[in-house]
Amino acid sequence: MEHKKQQVLQAIISKAWEDTNFRKALISNPIEEIEKLTGVKVELPEGRELVIIDQTDKSKVYVNIPAEPEMENMELSEEQLENIAGGGQMMWNKLVQDLFPTLEKFIKI
Repeated sequence: MEHKKQQVLQAIISKAWEDTNFRKALISNPIEEIEKLTGVKVELPEGRELVIIDQTDKSKVYVNIPAEPEMENMELSEEQLENIAGGGQMMWNKLVQDLFPTLEKFIKI
């Protein structure tokens, strides 16, 4: 199942890279365009919206600010709890590396 999802995402991205008209349509009406291209039904949870942003301009560095996790519903492992109790820097570093791998190339310390 995960492999199939990855193939669908690859198809969408490849088509957007090679076809500017598709890219524009994808940005303005993502669900309809994804369904037309792949034949896969897109079902978002109620109250959610799919937003596609064109990040193909190589002169810009894009950073996505993710939603804050819902801590009330999150269960942490013993190791994660120990990291947080100890300041949580390792956990934070890993999160930043995972979320912003491209940005890391541009930060000089």
